[in-house]
Amino acid sequence: MKVAIFGAGSLGTVLGAYIARNNEQIDLINHNKEHIEALKSFGARIVGRVEFNQKVNALTVEEMDDNYDIIYLLTKQLDNENVVKMLKNHLNKDGVICTMQNGLPEKLISSIIGEDNTYGCVIGWGARIIEPGIVKVTSTPETFEFTLGALTEKGRNKPHFQETNRLLSMMGKVIISNNFIGDRFTKILANSSFSGLSAVFGLSFGEICKNKKTRLLAQKIMKEIIEVAKAHNIKLEPIQGNDVGKIFDYHNKFKEKLVYMIIPFAMRKHKLTKASMLRDLQNHKKCEIDAINGIVSIYAREKNIPTPINDLTIKLVHEIEDGVRTPTIDNLKEYFH
Repeated sequence: MKVAIFGAGSLGTVLGAYIARNNEQIDLINHNKEHIEALKSFGARIVGRVEFNQKVNALTVEEMDDNYDIIYLLTKQLDNENVVKMLKNHLNKDGVICTMQNGLPEKLISSIIGEDNTYGCVIGWGARIIEPGIVKVTSTPETFEFTLGALTEKGRNKPHFQETNRLLSMMGKVIISNNFIGDRFTKILANSSFSGLSAVFGLSFGEICKNKKTRLLAQKIMKEIIEVAKAHNIKLEPIQGNDVGKIFDYHNKFKEKLVYMIIPFAMRKHKLTKASMLRDLQNHKKCEIDAINGIVSIYAREKNIPTPINDLTIKLVHEIEDGVRTPTIDNLKEYFH
């Protein structure tokens, strides 16, 4: 099958490099011409928790003239409708899009290309571009996990699903989900708690855990999301073997203190990670706050569940986008009056 990664930035470059390392043909496509030129000239240079150099087939969006059977989608959710409509014109008959984006993008994508042709994948690791063509993996290799789901049984029975699974397994463990909304919500819990706060304070996940007040905020956002999931009868699925729904929920002061104490241990494999939203803000770009923390607020309002810490995080990030404030630990005063 003809396969591409569209939005081959940090995560897409790492995944593409692993697949190419296994002698598979895959196109890495990105708007960033400087990054693509570096990939063409020097290959994908992967550093950090793993280190290797791999020749890859890289294309700018303008150079994209093939049709594909499988497209892994890793762009930011800032213009998803137009992106997916464009990609639809580059799908072969019965071709699929596997979205590896944050939030809950499957509903929009399936409305454009059909539910049978829409797959979702949750990524359990992090990386960032440090120079064009050079990507630093910030999570340990044992976190290289993918949770893959199909929206319909027909989609799951397509050969495209098996091929999507096979290619992902070249980098790490693939878990086939029977409760993909639960898997998505588990990832939203992690992203909203730590990526949102990383964007507000300019901190890594490890630094959020180290600071007592920012760790408390992360805990409060987790609890808000757990309550929203309960209200919608969504069962949070384990991530990397940890049942977050049980571990981070609490109904008494003792369990609340225990949860607070274990957060740094739960995040230790990702302590070097900084949110891609933070990098966007530092580069004076719009970020994905509405697709991540914003989804929590939408689900919360449907069931009248209060999410004050999550909502304030969204507000502060929008103010940073608008130039009203900057990502700094000084923003703590907005949470603690």
